[in-house]
Amino acid sequence: MLRSMTGFGAGRAREADEELTVELRAVNHKFCEVKSRLPRELLALEGGLTKRIKQRLARGAVDFSVKRTGGPAGDQVPRINTDLARAYKEAFQTAARELGVEETLRLRDVLDRPGVIELAERGVALDAAGVAAEKALDQALDALIAMREVEGKALFQDLSARLGLVETLSQEINALSPRAVEEYRDKLTARIAELVQGGSVDPQRLAQEVALFADRTDVAEESTRLASHIDQFRKLLSAEEPSGRKMDFLVQEMHREVNTTGSKSQHPEISSRIVGLKAELERIREQVQNVE
Repeated sequence: MLRSMTGFGAGRAREADEELTVELRAVNHKFCEVKSRLPRELLALEGGLTKRIKQRLARGAVDFSVKRTGGPAGDQVPRINTDLARAYKEAFQTAARELGVEETLRLRDVLDRPGVIELAERGVALDAAGVAAEKALDQALDALIAMREVEGKALFQDLSARLGLVETLSQEINALSPRAVEEYRDKLTARIAELVQGGSVDPQRLAQEVALFADRTDVAEESTRLASHIDQFRKLLSAEEPSGRKMDFLVQEMHREVNTTGSKSQHPEISSRIVGLKAELERIREQVQNVE
């Protein structure tokens, strides 16, 4: 199925206490290029996630981001500085003995001291985070590919129509080529007759000149190759695997055959169709840049 290279997808998954969100954005690119943005504590997952993306996408510049979306304790958790708490306890006890007062120390008296309780980043359970990231990434990839396939259907319709027009113009050129030779024969005969002013025209010499002209303007080989390229392109439109790069190559080859055909023929009707062919092939080339 034909797919474009642009699209967006997002996914969200939870494994144990790890909940992650993944977002994917893709635009056109000759190859598959992946750029990532992950939290520092999840950087160890980057290689595996990038590989997972490349297994499902053949072409496109893909930006993907991963975010931790919280857990039971949020992004930060309280931690007790036990060394500092112990120092406060000993200080309170020493003061009580020296002052000769009864010690009534409570836990909250120590915990309320500055620096005893600190907020720290919640530690990551990397195994659980890896599972959640893969699940969220698969969801995002499914959404991205679905969007690409929708755009691919529009590309298929447009490319099919333009390819049909290229085929029609090529067939018209094939039909006009023999007529161009006949018109050349008539013009050459009339010109020679005018020059000899009523004298006889050497039919053998005339036939030789017409044959030379026909050989110079013969586009049968170019037409055959162009028809082959069109047939291959049409098969790629319905191929299951991504075919954008192959299509790009075929469009270049079609341009080459059309340019050669145009250089061989000076017939005005053929020239006008050459212009039309070049215009359609350029539009096809632009659209192919969007195909995965």
